[in-house]
Amino acid sequence: MSTRTDAPTRREQILKEAARLFAERGFHGVGVDEIGAAVGISGPGLYRHFPGKDAMLAELLVGISERLLDGGRLRVEGAAGSAREVLASLIDGHIDFALDDRPLITLHDRELDRLRDEDRKRVRQLQRRYVELWVEVVRALYPAAGEAEVRAAVHAVFGLLNSTPHLGAPLGRTAMEELLRRLANGAFEALAAEPAVR
Repeated sequence: MSTRTDAPTRREQILKEAARLFAERGFHGVGVDEIGAAVGISGPGLYRHFPGKDAMLAELLVGISERLLDGGRLRVEGAAGSAREVLASLIDGHIDFALDDRPLITLHDRELDRLRDEDRKRVRQLQRRYVELWVEVVRALYPAAGEAEVRAAVHAVFGLLNSTPHLGAPLGRTAMEELLRRLANGAFEALAAEPAVR
C-alpha cells in the first residue's frame, strides 16, 4: 500500500532489527548492544534514539496497530465502492502485513503483556477499531449474517492470516498471497451458507 521509496531512517532501521531480534530470541534474550551491532552503532548510541528497549517494544507494537488501522481506513476510502471490492482491498492489505511483518506478529503474540498499561490499552483500542472497520464492510456484504457471527469471522480470518510466522516458506510470495486470499475469501463466504443441521 505504501508508495514510499526513500531510505529508512536510522530510527526505523533500529526498530526493524529490534523486531527481528526480539521475535527470534525474546525480549529479554536481546541486549541493546546486539541491536546496536545489527545497525552498525554502539549499544549506548541507541539511547540517542530511544530511552531503552521498553520504548522500542512500545513503538513497534503501537506503531503497527496504528499503521494497520490507518491503512485499513485508506483502503475503505479508496476502494471503488462495492463492499466486495472494499473487502478485497482490506484482505490484500492484511496479507501484505502478514507476509512482510512476520516478526511483529510474533512479537505481539509473545510480548504484548510486557507493555506499560497505557501502551497496551492503546494497542487494544487501535485493534478494536481495526476490527470494527472490517465488521462494517463484511456486514454490508453479508447482511443476513448476525453481527456476532461476522465479528467472529473477522477474528478467525485475522488468525488465519496472522499464522504466517508459523508456516515457514513452502511457497513463493505470489503463490502464498493467492492461497491466503482464497482462504480468507472462503472463510467469509461461509457467512452466506445455511447453518448445517446437527
